[in-house]
Amino acid sequence: MSRTLTISDELYIHLESEAQSRGLDSIERLLDDWWQREGDLIRRKDVVRRIDALRDRLFATYGEMPDSIDLIREDRAR
Repeated sequence: MSRTLTISDELYIHLESEAQSRGLDSIERLLDDWWQREGDLIRRKDVVRRIDALRDRLFATYGEMPDSIDLIREDRAR
């Protein structure tokens, strides 16, 4: 299904220029690229939110975790 959208000539020129500068052959490809990036950003933000929630749960259960850097260095030195 196709839709028609009326935009100003100035915006069209800007979008066309932006598409060309990104190596895309059309404004439609530019918008599709933008849509994909937005989806990726939303998914990344969700992953970060879940990591933060896990960190909070671990802290509530176990408290402050000791830093393991010294143990790793000792292990490597052996």
